[in-house]
Amino acid sequence: MSLGDEDGYGNDAGRTSDAYSTIGGTRQTRTRLPDGPAGDPYGPRRPARSSRSLITFAGVVVLLLGAIAFANMGGDKADSNGKSDTTSGARAGAAPTSPTGTKPVTGKNGTIPSGFAHNQQGAESAASNFAVALGSADMFVVSSRQAIVQATHDPAVVGKLTADLDTAYSPDFLKNVGLSEDGKAPSGLTFVSRTVPVGTKVIEHTADSATVEVWCTGLVGMAGEGSTKPVTETWFTISERLKWIGNDWKIESSSQTEGPTPVSGDNRASSADEIAGAVEGYGGFVYAR
Repeated sequence: MSLGDEDGYGNDAGRTSDAYSTIGGTRQTRTRLPDGPAGDPYGPRRPARSSRSLITFAGVVVLLLGAIAFANMGGDKADSNGKSDTTSGARAGAAPTSPTGTKPVTGKNGTIPSGFAHNQQGAESAASNFAVALGSADMFVVSSRQAIVQATHDPAVVGKLTADLDTAYSPDFLKNVGLSEDGKAPSGLTFVSRTVPVGTKVIEHTADSATVEVWCTGLVGMAGEGSTKPVTETWFTISERLKWIGNDWKIESSSQTEGPTPVSGDNRASSADEIAGAVEGYGGFVYAR
């Protein structure tokens, strides 16, 4: 999940240079945004935030998003770009996410869909739904985190993964996010951590294994009056190596990278109370290919 609505380029706040720049070897385009109408006290339509608090929260989000990858480190070889080596087996290119008529799931394991089809479509559906569960606020509570890990992962890795995640979601980490040691938000505030798959891509697929990348956007932060960690939009890609176990797909290992991240839109930022109401009022989806 990528933060950084404010780039902090000197006095050019709220807009960016229209030139290309290279950061970490990556060529990035910065688009100059139009100024607001004359007399508009808000200027360019972007929410103003404290640079210091945003940088601090960005570090928290990086840790949050790295928790799963941290716990799943190892298993696959990585090339010089940090990408998993998934060259074995059949490879499939990107394809439109069009309806196939195949029912995505036949049941559920707790609150997580289960019984995915034993084919490429089933693997994509499983990867998307697993991404949603692993990026949810329930991961910040010990009991629900353990249930999610057990429902989504290969039993062979559950024990070590659970222990590693307990370390990653430490009391200090939860405090930095704004939660109590048991993962609860302060009175009057709502903690938001929600992952929304945008698309999937199958990197490798065989009869009983698959590597699927899920491009996601997400919401993370604390909603409610007085919040010092506002809910922000983030973008990231999760790579899941799946294995067919016990008549269903399970995660064998996973990793995560930032982006691809689009240019932020010109929407007016909603109030903290509006965001809290939306999160409480709108439920999530079961994702299917």
